[in-house]
Amino acid sequence: MQSNPAWRSRRRGLLLALGAGVAAAALVLGMTTTGASAATLFADDFEDGNSSGWTTNGGTWSVSSDGSRVLRQSGTSSDARALAGSTTWTDYSVQARVKPLAFNGSNRFVAVLARVQSSTSYYYLALRSNNTVELKRLVGGSSTTLDTASVGVSAGSWHTLRLDVSGSTLRGYVNGTLLTEASDSRFSGGRVGVATFYTTASFDDVAVTTSGGGPDPTPTPTTEPTTGPTNPPQPNVADGWASVNAWGQNGTSGGAGGPTVTVTSASAFLSAIATAGPRVIQVQGMLTLPGPMHDVTSDKTIVGLGSGSGLTGGGLNIGLPIDDDITAPPSNAVHNVIIRNLNFRGWPDDAINVQMFSHHVWIDHNTWTTGSDGGVDVKRGSSYVTISYNHADGTDKNMLLGHDDENGAQDTGRLKVSYHHNWFDSTNQRNPRVRFGDQVHVYNNYYNDTGNYGVASTENAGVIVEGNAFVNVDDPFHLGEASSGPGRIVARSNCFTNSGTGEAGGSVSAVPYAYTLLPCAQVQSTVSAQAGAGRI
Repeated sequence: MQSNPAWRSRRRGLLLALGAGVAAAALVLGMTTTGASAATLFADDFEDGNSSGWTTNGGTWSVSSDGSRVLRQSGTSSDARALAGSTTWTDYSVQARVKPLAFNGSNRFVAVLARVQSSTSYYYLALRSNNTVELKRLVGGSSTTLDTASVGVSAGSWHTLRLDVSGSTLRGYVNGTLLTEASDSRFSGGRVGVATFYTTASFDDVAVTTSGGGPDPTPTPTTEPTTGPTNPPQPNVADGWASVNAWGQNGTSGGAGGPTVTVTSASAFLSAIATAGPRVIQVQGMLTLPGPMHDVTSDKTIVGLGSGSGLTGGGLNIGLPIDDDITAPPSNAVHNVIIRNLNFRGWPDDAINVQMFSHHVWIDHNTWTTGSDGGVDVKRGSSYVTISYNHADGTDKNMLLGHDDENGAQDTGRLKVSYHHNWFDSTNQRNPRVRFGDQVHVYNNYYNDTGNYGVASTENAGVIVEGNAFVNVDDPFHLGEASSGPGRIVARSNCFTNSGTGEAGGSVSAVPYAYTLLPCAQVQSTVSAQAGAGRI
């Protein structure tokens, strides 16, 4: 086994927030008197061949041909914006068809802007090259993400973006589907625009209407727009460790066999997850929970409907109350839980916590961004867990497996978890950080622009790291972390692009279940297209 002196403090890699600048453009053609119904403040299809009325900043703007006349931004070396409209506009919808042509680097975007105060302060809806859409606020050049969702993004394809601003309510649509929503009162009015960030793009059919109604969300495009997956949730089939027959449970079926309920409020959701017995709980829309954590009982499937459903303000706890005196799985341990297709935002503790010997848990096709602590933590003897096809977008302390160096009595020989086909997208650390767990299986995950490190194996944990794609990751995996002693890593069949090669050592027993390993060269494209909410 290779040594790891003092389980050194790891060098922080580059985890740069996207620059504050984005580019924007919008042309005022006319203003009508507003009434009870929607009125058009603004419309332009650029067929007149000019861009009169635009105020540009950065980039290279011109009216060009792209099947029809379009507004083209052709620079890729910086952010660029072009603004129009009136500073007196308050409540309205701004919509444009956008076609990214080329992204210069990762995490680049095109956007529409609303309530523009200046070239460095506004709201914007950004369609990013990493297959996400973000609703953001820019203040003095500093950006804050208000909401985000997964959506398919293809260079060379048209997408329709629409941003509604009404009072403090902000809503973002892609191709007519509501994907992001937030409440913010920083800006009450302002101009409109379209934007690029290190991206060449075409813009067409820009329209602004008053809040009595938005423009037609699906105008006839020059080329068919690319849409994100819209299929409803598919049958639950857990794989990996969650499929293993152990501890009195054969596989993970969640709420199968129980009633199906659809919840649209936090109170109904909390009541459903606390109800004894099997139940399938369908979450409709984004529900704001009181913080911090809420207990989920055994035999539950919690699944979001569509691509824009999820939880904000609170997290889910799968497990009994903490008791250090319990060192073997109790008969009443929480078990057989499935969490799928949810967006998690703004959690004050963990987005998902699995503890106290909980077992047979499947966490699949979810998206989480940033919160106070972990994205998914598994600890205190919990086992037979599979975490698959999730999108962790910019999370700091992403996935912890084993919480303390002194917890061997509960954790040794347990913490059996499979992590596969997850997208660790500009996360910082704990992807995962493992203590004690043995036969931990980390395979076919996509890591990009990791800040601190990817995988850490500590306290004699045994981790198999195989078939993963590491892109712009200085420290893909290592033994030991901070004051925690070293574990074991078997690494094989991984791909490294502009990345380190990792630190491995020791032996780990093979996992007991069947699985198919995707060649690592196919992982980036496959996982970025399939991971996250809205893709089942």
